[in-house]
Amino acid sequence: MRAITIETPGGPEALVLREVPDPVPGPGEVLVEVTATAVNRADVLQRQGFYDPPPGASRYPGLECSGRVAALGEGVVGWSVGDEVCALLAGGGYAEKVAVPVGQLLPAPKGVDLVTAGGLPEVVCTVWSNVFQVCHLRPGETLLVHGGSSGIGTMAIQLGKAIGARVAVTAGSAEKLAACAELGADVLVNYREQDFVAELAALGGADVILDVVGAKYLDRNIDALALNGRLVIIGMQGGVKADLNIAKLMAKRGAVAATSLRARPLEEKAAVVASVREHVWPLIESGVVKPVIDRVFPLAEAAEAHRLMESSTHIGKILLQVLG
Repeated sequence: MRAITIETPGGPEALVLREVPDPVPGPGEVLVEVTATAVNRADVLQRQGFYDPPPGASRYPGLECSGRVAALGEGVVGWSVGDEVCALLAGGGYAEKVAVPVGQLLPAPKGVDLVTAGGLPEVVCTVWSNVFQVCHLRPGETLLVHGGSSGIGTMAIQLGKAIGARVAVTAGSAEKLAACAELGADVLVNYREQDFVAELAALGGADVILDVVGAKYLDRNIDALALNGRLVIIGMQGGVKADLNIAKLMAKRGAVAATSLRARPLEEKAAVVASVREHVWPLIESGVVKPVIDRVFPLAEAAEAHRLMESSTHIGKILLQVLG
């Protein structure tokens, strides 16, 4: 099969398409012939040499995919060869075939084409697990989403609105904020021109903050919390080290969590996927929540897709089409 390899970490040119051996599904795994995958920030970090796959995972980048079941490993039930699926991965999406633990497999949602479905698993599982399972966002609460026009952001807006929350977003341009508004965002903050802390203070603060920035925003995020607010950090684009004012956090009776999805044990990821199938898949199949796709590149143009990701000019997800 063909796969994108990273022989020497570096810039986008480090992504090289090569012929490699086919994976073989082990017990409890399903072999998926990949139709599409998506570009995530974690893929960029892996390409740069800063985010290795967990032990036992494929060395090829790609944290999600869509496609068709090509073979079943020992002990797998409930799936058949030819089923159209999408999957949460620890790696290996940038390839024509990938072996997937069966607990991380989802049926391709009805009403969504198979290429588009390749951009759903990672973003949906990330948002659902953090905003709803960790932070327990409730109807009537205020959710602040940093990077509202990103793949994560566009999904968080829609899921927040679907459960009846008020959604505030930050983004860096009028175009990006307009896209957020079209998805239902109630409060639009241009972080280049406005102070999100002041904007949220006017609303009584944020009950939940979904943050991809990290250290740079830590103190201001605590300022932006409402009483009993919950901050969850899922990215480090603004650095990894910051001082935490514990007194300020205690005064807010607030909570700070930091999570990642890739390295969680299989049973934890399976639980997230099962919850997504139960709670989010019906919203997608009914059209209440829709994937937002910026561009689709062929697999051979993975480097160009990474350049677009790093430019931060995209809105929604960037996909790689692997097979027709």
